Amino acid sequence: MSPVDMIIQPRRRDLGGFAVGRVLPYARRRMVGPFIFFDEMGPATFGPGDGVDVRPHPHIGLATVTYMFEGELRHRDSLGFDQVIRPGDVNWMTAGRGIAHSERTDDAPRRDGQRMHGIQTWVALPEAAAETEPAFHHHPKDTLPFLERDGARLRLIAGAAYGETSPVETFSPIFYLAAQADAGARLALPDDYPERAIYVVDGAVEVEGVSHEGGRMLVFGEDAAPVIDVTAPSRLMLLGGAPLGERLIWWNFVASSKERLETAKRDWAASARAGFRDTAFALPPGETEFIPLPED
Repeated sequence: MSPVDMIIQPRRRDLGGFAVGRVLPYARRRMVGPFIFFDEMGPATFGPGDGVDVRPHPHIGLATVTYMFEGELRHRDSLGFDQVIRPGDVNWMTAGRGIAHSERTDDAPRRDGQRMHGIQTWVALPEAAAETEPAFHHHPKDTLPFLERDGARLRLIAGAAYGETSPVETFSPIFYLAAQADAGARLALPDDYPERAIYVVDGAVEVEGVSHEGGRMLVFGEDAAPVIDVTAPSRLMLLGGAPLGERLIWWNFVASSKERLETAKRDWAASARAGFRDTAFALPPGETEFIPLPED
């Protein structure tokens, strides 16, 4: 039997002039380990004067993880953090009981134009941490473990793999790596996690003789021992971890009960009506716009 349990192709979504490829959640596969959301952002080329403007919006019950291949974004959140992320860095924002943030193109790349490409994931929090205090941490690329294995160069974004541990604070067993691999490289995934997948950003790989090109997530069976044969210069994301149990997702909220989702909806709507003053959610300093609560 093939070690590949499922192949997921991204569905294109337009986020106001900026296209993403949505991989997770998928109708037949909601999560891989704690990963409940996986978007490939771009690649996109912005001309002078253009850029990304994701207005402030709320999150609960998850951590957002942003990793860039090309270009940069400015993160602002309701805790007051204001941070530009560049290729190879990691932004890890723990939403916990609730946070709001925006993501925008900064002044210089907006003036000059830029090419942008990256991955954004959401990591669901375990029950014990679902209501933790919100937090934000930026990790420059030079602080993240860098590995070279069998023709591949890997940066450990979060968790533990291949004898290394990332400094990024996580809340459940997880591994998440970005890899650049030469043709002829071979990669065996970490075998101490029950749920594992790779996302082929570009290039091509084979698994037991079956070829898979860019824009595919390969989800492996729990008892599989997959070996990835790289057949063209490729960029890959390796991810997985321990399952957390069922999670519900509505808009930007993740929870284990409908009641918690309803509370989050009411809190964001009430915060907006009150102008975000002394409310459950606040806007990032300097921001006046926000994304309203969607219609059900």
